[in-house]
Amino acid sequence: MARRPPGHTPHGDGGRRARPGRIGASVPTSAHRPNPDADAPLPATDPSLVQMGEFGRAHGLNGEIRLKSYTGDPQAIASYGPLIGADGRRIEFTEVRRAGGASPDLLVVRVKGVADRTGAEGLNRLALYLPRERLGSVEAEDEFFTADLVGLDVVDTAGTRLGTVADVPNYGGGDLLEIKPALGGATALLPFTKAFVPELDIAGGRVVIDPPEDLFAPAGPRPPDEPI
Repeated sequence: MARRPPGHTPHGDGGRRARPGRIGASVPTSAHRPNPDADAPLPATDPSLVQMGEFGRAHGLNGEIRLKSYTGDPQAIASYGPLIGADGRRIEFTEVRRAGGASPDLLVVRVKGVADRTGAEGLNRLALYLPRERLGSVEAEDEFFTADLVGLDVVDTAGTRLGTVADVPNYGGGDLLEIKPALGGATALLPFTKAFVPELDIAGGRVVIDPPEDLFAPAGPRPPDEPI
């Protein structure tokens, strides 16, 4: 669960940046939740499940593996009990720590039953899910599940549709909305604060934004003195 901060950010252009979506493929639609012990692949989409993270590459030789966490507090992913892998297996963490580097949501973890690099490599790119009912309910106005935002329509304060939410990344400076333009082209990043996002209407399937005029403008030429 995450909370939208009230403050304004100084980045006037919303930090435009082209990048692929992180959790767009995880937004669920089937009404049936599989048995986590069945070891059978999950359906591609399922509304009873929320994606909590995704494994990356193996870390070292002793079974550690990198994990991208999608929880508000990245290390809290280990506090929900066993998770369900996209292949149906049960995933339990035995150790969790923050990885080095600037990304706050990148962890290094150990998984029960995985003791070597080969086992860790077998988890690479495996998405992890949790039944929605185990997350509790959202009670505060500015609390939300990031998975619920992906795919929502993005409109301006006049009601004009601008695109859809492709992702809700965080690079260490606060949550951002990654917006896929309705007219095509590269996605744009907008700070997820009340100044830029005055209204969340998850039930109505939309996010209302007050964007800068150049939100979807192409990036300008590189200054001649800027290092490559």
